[in-house]
Parts: sequence; structure tokens; C-alpha cells
Amino acid sequence: MKTALAIKQEGRAGKRARDLGLPMEGLPGPYNAITDVPGVTVGYKTLSSGAGSMQTGVTAILPRPPEQLLHPTWAGSFSMNGNGEMTGVHWIREAGWFTGPITLTNTFSIGMAHHATARWMVSRFREQLDKGMWVLPVAAETYDGWLNDISAFHVTEDDVIDAIESASGGQLQEGNVGGGTGMMAYEFKGGTGTASRVVNVAGLDHTVGVVVQANHGLRPWLRVCGVPVGEQMPRVDPWANERGSIIAVIATDLPLLPTQLERLARRAGIGIGRAGTPSGNNSGDIFLAFSTANSIGQLPEPTRMTLDTVSNDLLDPVFMAVVEAVDEAVINAMLAAETVVGKQSRTAYAIDHALLRSIVKTRASQ
Repeated sequence: MKTALAIKQEGRAGKRARDLGLPMEGLPGPYNAITDVPGVTVGYKTLSSGAGSMQTGVTAILPRPPEQLLHPTWAGSFSMNGNGEMTGVHWIREAGWFTGPITLTNTFSIGMAHHATARWMVSRFREQLDKGMWVLPVAAETYDGWLNDISAFHVTEDDVIDAIESASGGQLQEGNVGGGTGMMAYEFKGGTGTASRVVNVAGLDHTVGVVVQANHGLRPWLRVCGVPVGEQMPRVDPWANERGSIIAVIATDLPLLPTQLERLARRAGIGIGRAGTPSGNNSGDIFLAFSTANSIGQLPEPTRMTLDTVSNDLLDPVFMAVVEAVDEAVINAMLAAETVVGKQSRTAYAIDHALLRSIVKTRASQ
């Protein structure tokens, strides 16, 4: 049965939902990626032994150019189900901002990601930090221990720093890369995915971009473009319970207050729900939204601050952009992912492109 379900990997690289002709809603940016938001860059460090027990890594998201990472970034967060961790969110809830890169990795390496990010910030901003300033990095995790020998603690300080320093704009890799290397989604191989939307607010175009680390869901739950495709796809060694989590990071250049950004973060829950998950008991579904607008310059905060924002009455299309982009990013993560043989010779099969397209197209034609 396992041999019959194995699929060829040729031609998977670069394949995304829209490449397969899946009817995704909304207008994406040029790269259909979080990097469509000006100034946002992403880097990876992928740690994979090929077929073997090391299947993990780090994803780094820089909300500002490196030289501006001591400038506060306004943000909001939301935990839909708390069986997971994202550091720094208590301060975001308190003050409305964070500084530095965001890192995504596996559950046992979140401490290393936090430590290494702080070390990197010190290397860049030692003079300022020696004057009493501080950093409280945002690091988040999902559990890759089904494929990866997570207890081996493969991720090192250098790996985290490599991910940060490799950050770039433009088209992004997806699937088995960075923190998503060992992740599963709906019992298929999952991992890193991204998408974006262009929205017009008060006559001006703005961008909403998303990165997800997709490691959640059971096969029968999976829905693509509203079609219950998971019910029509065979299962190998079915899981009785959900074993993973999903992290979503949302970026925008729209000027928003922290309370409004928290509202965006909440909409990621609707986005993951479109693909069928009810946010299971074992899942850590934690979301962060930030805006690149309203830079107040380097800390400390000025005595008086004036922030630009848009009316809450104008946010409906922005909410929809978040929902659509999160949903598409999850699908993109699965489509880009490749079959992996990991720890204890466990096989995570990639979703079958042709079968998925056939099921969705058949339903659409009915």
C-alpha cells in the first residue's frame, strides 16, 4: 500500500495552488509571498539528512532592514489553541510592539532560537544595548518529532544566525525548508508556505503577506477551495488524533494600531479553518500580525508619539485578505513539500497534485 501511494517528486518544485489552476480567491502581490510587503525579508536554515532522522531547521522573518531592527514594530497576537509557544507575546500585548527578527523552529529548539536571536542582536547593536536597552525576541515553534529526532537538538546557535543572515526578498522557497523541514499537514508532508494579497483601502493599495509553518490537521478534515478533498484521498497509518500545530505570521504595510493588528491575527484562525481544521486539542495555533508602518525610529520611545492609522470601518477587506492568504499559504506549503523518509523510517507522503486538482475540478464542474 505504501509503495502504491508513493509519488514522483519531479516537477513539484515551484508548484503552487495557482500553478495547478486551483481557484484561489483574491489578488496576490508580484511574488504571492510575505516579501511583497516592502522591507520584509525571509531566511532559512534547512537541516536534513536526506532519508534519515534529522529533518528540521529555522525560518527567520525580518520585519525591517537589519539596521532598523531596534526600531519597534507594531504588532498584535492571538492564540487560538495554546498547545504551543511564541515568545515575546506578553510584551506585545502590554506595549504593542517588538524588536528584532521573528524565528520559527521546532518545539525543543525554541530556546536556542530565542538565545541565538538575542546574541545576533547584541552583535549588531552592542553599543545601544550596553546603554540599558534590551531585546525580547519573538520565537515560535511547532513539533516535528514524528519525522525528526527532536531529542537530538540538531539546531545550533550558528544555524539560527545563518537563517537570520540569509534573509532576502523576492520569491521564497516553500515546503521542506527552514522550520518547516520536518512538519506535517493533514497527514501529508507540510511545512513552510507563503501567500499575499493586495487590498485597496481608502483609495490606496496596500499589501498583506503571510508565512505559515503548517504542521496540523487530520486527513479527513482537509478542504481545498471548499471541496472536502481529504475524504477522497487514501490514508497510510491513519492518525487517531492531531499531532501538530500551525504558526502564522502576518505582515502588512497598512498603518494599523496594535489593537487592530490583534484583530488581524485573530482572522488567521478563520484562514486555517477554511482548509478544515477545527483547531484541535493537541494543536498550538498561534498567530502574530505586524505592520511595517509607523516607525518611530530607534528606541527608546520618544516622549510623544503620533501614529497614523485607518478607520476600523475600512478593515473588512483587510480581514478577508488575511483569511485568503493564510488559507492559500497552507495549501502552498503542502503542494511544495516533497515526500520524506524520516525518523524510524517513517514516511511523510507529499500530496498528489494530479489527484488534488482532479477532485477540485470535478466538484467545480458539477
